[in-house]
Amino acid sequence: MASAAALPVSRGTIDPALMTNRSRILLFAIMAFGQFLALLDTQIVAASLNSVQAGLSAGPDEIAWVQTSYLMAEIVMIPLSGFLARALSTRWLFAGSAALFTLSSLLCGTATSIDQMIVYRAIQGFVGGAMIPTVFAVGFTIFPPDKRAFIPGVLGLVSTLAPTLGPSLGGWITDAASWRWLFFMNIAPGLLITIAVPILGRIDEPDLALLKKIDWLHLASLILFLGGLQYVLEEGPRHDWLQDEAVASAAWLSAVGCVVFFERCCFAASPLVRLTPFRRPTFGIACGLNMVIGFGLYAATYLMPVFLGRVRGFSSSQIGETVFVAGLAMGCGAPIAAKLSSRADPRLVVGVGFTFFALGLWLLSDVGPQWGFGELLVPQVVRGFAILLCIVPTVGLGIGGAAPAELRDASGLFNLTRNLGGAIGIAVVNTWLQDQSRVHALRLSEAMGAAPAAALDMLSGLAAQIGTTTADAAQALAMAQAEMGQFVARQALAMAFDDVFAGMALIFALAIPLAALCKRPPLPAGPVSEH
Repeated sequence: MASAAALPVSRGTIDPALMTNRSRILLFAIMAFGQFLALLDTQIVAASLNSVQAGLSAGPDEIAWVQTSYLMAEIVMIPLSGFLARALSTRWLFAGSAALFTLSSLLCGTATSIDQMIVYRAIQGFVGGAMIPTVFAVGFTIFPPDKRAFIPGVLGLVSTLAPTLGPSLGGWITDAASWRWLFFMNIAPGLLITIAVPILGRIDEPDLALLKKIDWLHLASLILFLGGLQYVLEEGPRHDWLQDEAVASAAWLSAVGCVVFFERCCFAASPLVRLTPFRRPTFGIACGLNMVIGFGLYAATYLMPVFLGRVRGFSSSQIGETVFVAGLAMGCGAPIAAKLSSRADPRLVVGVGFTFFALGLWLLSDVGPQWGFGELLVPQVVRGFAILLCIVPTVGLGIGGAAPAELRDASGLFNLTRNLGGAIGIAVVNTWLQDQSRVHALRLSEAMGAAPAAALDMLSGLAAQIGTTTADAAQALAMAQAEMGQFVARQALAMAFDDVFAGMALIFALAIPLAALCKRPPLPAGPVSEH
């Protein structure tokens, strides 16, 4: 058997079967950390946009692009990463992405205008998007089948923990230092990844000839399709969807790009994105489940800080302390989910996970305006623990059964569905929240109109209470009316959250039967000798 000294170093690659277990684990850990950084930055500015806006003297509409530009660029790169990994090799794609991610983080931290920040964030999102799916393909490539059980657990934990911790970690860093350190914190680990991956990751060779065969129409359609769709989903809820000219234009461009994109996927001689993994029905079903998972994960992660900030009036640090328990539950659930998925039928584990995630959402469907850490503890623990029972077996069903030649494309498509599910989820719950808030505010106003005496008594009581601090009766009455209006708005918003969480629970419940349609993957082979 060939020794390590006899490896074909001159060709720049190492046969994964000849790597030591220590080398595999070290490479996988470093790349998983890179994936964590890329996913963390999707949400790390969410709780600090006001600080960034003040620091760059940006307008309310401009500051939203700090988040939107990153997400638009990232979602374009994720499916493109399979082609680039074949052309540049896995190690140089990942190392180059880490280097540019580090540089763009430095530029974001030193930005002096909102225009600079938007450009730098787009670059950061684009290159960071290459690190997200690549780790899945590498993990299933370098480890033998009998040692892959931990891969979905680790990557599932990274995929859930990073966006969950992003807002609270970002808020804490901004309070403790400044918003610029949201980006400076990436520099040291980014440099480490940039140096380590080329040394450890020589597992495949580049095929630079592919770069001469780029289908530029396919690339343009990919950018229009996914970039336009992400813009519509981000900006639609804020601008009344197609009533806004920019959103409507983006929707039309995305639709045209979608048609051309799939035409190129099916008929191009060398497509940038290959849809061959969908020939396996289980992969398609797993992608559908993954889209629902993305919907629930990102929407719930978005909703909790919004509820705590707008309804409870919590500060960034208080929000972080409250939602942190969900991250702890995820950490506890990862090893259990990995063990169950390797020993039990993964379809059954998916069903259990979706059931408990739906339960966690349903427990939030009676949320009240006074709910805080104690009331939210059990629903968050149930939801945090359940999400790993959803993700880990779904990764095994989707990517674990892919042929080696399709791993890169399967990983890109699989991760794309989760990101799309998250983008759709946030857009949908935002729209639900706005619509249901108006509905409940109208109903509360009607109820007060039906019982005017009680409403007047309440208003008089508030005015009398305020009158103890001001001698002006008219001013006291005006302040009482304003406080009463805020009370109605706050109560209506809390009731809207009830409806949104109930609707999300129903979506997860309806998705449970999909797991039964998957084909159970074969059991791992026996241990393979490494000597």
